[in-house]
Amino acid sequence: MNGNSQQEQPFRWWLPFVTLLKKEILRFFRVSVQTLLTPIITASLYLFVFGATLGNRISVLEGFNYAQFVVPGLILMGVINNSFANVSSSLFMSRYLGNIVDLLVTPITPGQFIFAYTLAAMIRGLLVGFVVSIISLFFATLPWTHLFLAILMACLASFLFAQLGIIAAIYSNTFDALSMYNNFLILPLIYLGGVFYPISILPPLWEGLSRINPLFYLIDGFRHAILGVGDVPLLFSFAWTALISLVLFLWAALLIKKGHRLRS
Repeated sequence: MNGNSQQEQPFRWWLPFVTLLKKEILRFFRVSVQTLLTPIITASLYLFVFGATLGNRISVLEGFNYAQFVVPGLILMGVINNSFANVSSSLFMSRYLGNIVDLLVTPITPGQFIFAYTLAAMIRGLLVGFVVSIISLFFATLPWTHLFLAILMACLASFLFAQLGIIAAIYSNTFDALSMYNNFLILPLIYLGGVFYPISILPPLWEGLSRINPLFYLIDGFRHAILGVGDVPLLFSFAWTALISLVLFLWAALLIKKGHRLRS
């Protein structure tokens, strides 16, 4: 009996995590038209506009056409938006409907809570990014110079925005407040982070301001890993992204541990 109990103990410890993770994955697959198909169609439209119409007509980076330059940014944009949207909408709805209380009384640790939501968000974000990268083959051929580093940067970006999604869901009291994070923070930083242009072609003042944008280093690092060329060293992009991810993770962990706004 004791031997069986010891063997079952690890499974029992992970059971709350696995259950919550399964719930979150099934949730976004259940509404896959909204959570997966819609962002893929949106990204495909971007690819058509910038790939089919402008792809071979202009070049902003020596040795690459415009489609090759813009595709990595569009892939990462899909990863970022969907990672944030998955966890922020799910956690906010749980708070809004009040069923978050049922989850808090279960034997789940703050770490299990965070990583279940985070992993589900990463699965959705990376799945959208993967499909967009497949569709991009019709518009541009990418060298994928450092494939492993590109995957690692996509995972880091997805993890980072999953943490931001947790924080946004906790601090937001209304749907309008939650949407402000995406409309007035994430999207402007993405568009001004070098998705559609290299910051090296900007005037010195605007180039300097662009380097203050934290998303610039995610986008440039991902593009650098794929094309082999970037505006900043690849190691610096990874270090900066990892640092921001750690800060946001600790912030989210502190909020979850204290139950901040989760029980109200």
